[in-house]
Amino acid sequence: MPESPNVILVFGDQWRAQAFGYAGNTCVQTPNIDRLASQSINASHAVSGCSVCCPARASLLTGQYPLTHGVFVNDVHLSDRAISLAHAFKSAGYDTAYVGKWHVNANGRSQYIPPENRQGFDYWKVRECTHNYNHSFYYANDSDEKRVWEGYDAIAQTRDVRDYIQNHNAENPFLLVLSWGPPHAPYETAPEKYRAMYRAEDVPLRPNVPAQAEANARKWIAGYYGHCTALDDCMGDLLQTLDNTGRADNTLVLFFSDHGDMLGSQGSAKKQQPWDESIRIPFLLRWPAQFGTEGREIDDPIDIPDIMPTLLGLCGIDIPDTVEGLDYSAYLNGGDNPSDGAALLQCPQPFGQWTRAQGGREYRGLRTRQYTYVRTLDGPWLLYDNNADPFQLNNLIDNPNSADLRRELDNGLQRRLNAQNDAFLPGAAYIEQWGYTVNETGTVPYAN
Repeated sequence: MPESPNVILVFGDQWRAQAFGYAGNTCVQTPNIDRLASQSINASHAVSGCSVCCPARASLLTGQYPLTHGVFVNDVHLSDRAISLAHAFKSAGYDTAYVGKWHVNANGRSQYIPPENRQGFDYWKVRECTHNYNHSFYYANDSDEKRVWEGYDAIAQTRDVRDYIQNHNAENPFLLVLSWGPPHAPYETAPEKYRAMYRAEDVPLRPNVPAQAEANARKWIAGYYGHCTALDDCMGDLLQTLDNTGRADNTLVLFFSDHGDMLGSQGSAKKQQPWDESIRIPFLLRWPAQFGTEGREIDDPIDIPDIMPTLLGLCGIDIPDTVEGLDYSAYLNGGDNPSDGAALLQCPQPFGQWTRAQGGREYRGLRTRQYTYVRTLDGPWLLYDNNADPFQLNNLIDNPNSADLRRELDNGLQRRLNAQNDAFLPGAAYIEQWGYTVNETGTVPYAN
């Protein structure tokens, strides 16, 4: 194995797996990420099992599932009971850095985050959460002075990360996380040159966008793609910096997302929902010194809690016993597959942009290579054969010909719930357990 690699994680907020050229999308322009895909291990069925912002981020940082770390709604605090991703890498001699959106502190989306709440990251240019990408402030390192990113924040953040790479002391490897706010809404706020590349009337829609949602979907997607292409240029600049500094060969780069975006599919918007547009995410892992640059695809449904143990395993670092996700490192190196072929889907408590009034509900489910199966508190809800029905238009849950399949998947789901001691209770039970307060819209309130 090569010497300890540098590790860079890059992710956009709400960037669904279907919004890339390499994934077959002929409208959106993502040439730099497409090139990265051609050089990477592409987990083409990767998912965000709890597909909403804070839960996904907390799972990334801890390798745990939401009902274990407690962040199953937005704007609540991630405790330090688990050994974090950054602490694990620091214990192995890594420098740690985080730039961009954080969103697991819960002391208001605009407040300074003190060092003890940074989960082990030292270099720090962060704001808890903002979606004002063109006037975006942040806090740097140990100063509580508000600073403002110049222009479109993702471009400025990427520039800062490039400076970090160029100036870093080569004696120590580094773990560096770049967390962009876009392509999350508001969709129409990408820089003008990128917005001008996409007109709403020219944007093709997925077949599962119903007629009544088409007008909004076209407008949303045109703006969303503008963000995507702006971020693709940022990714190209970052990769070029690795080439220019001679670090590309022994730097492990992981590009992914926290969750997807419905963008009108199934007549729905945003996330939390069990359909593929919400749960499916990109997952591109490149490490030339270990895997070469001949891209390959794996179809296992890797989930976000699996990222921490897999990275630690690849880097030869002990995995803390608090981690629940699967370590795919041996499998990526030609060993046994640790997975049973299914990822757990869950919404412990609907809230925010998917309240009960909007159809939100508690659910648990499985996403396998072929099937999606979802159960609510009222019983079986969704069953799709994603090979035969890639746009999930034909719900087989009441089809008598699918009864045996439904029973098999439900049994598999129950085994997963039993293994995690998940009794699948109403969301109010988990809210009470963790002492959270939920207002009338189903959102945990935060202080501005």
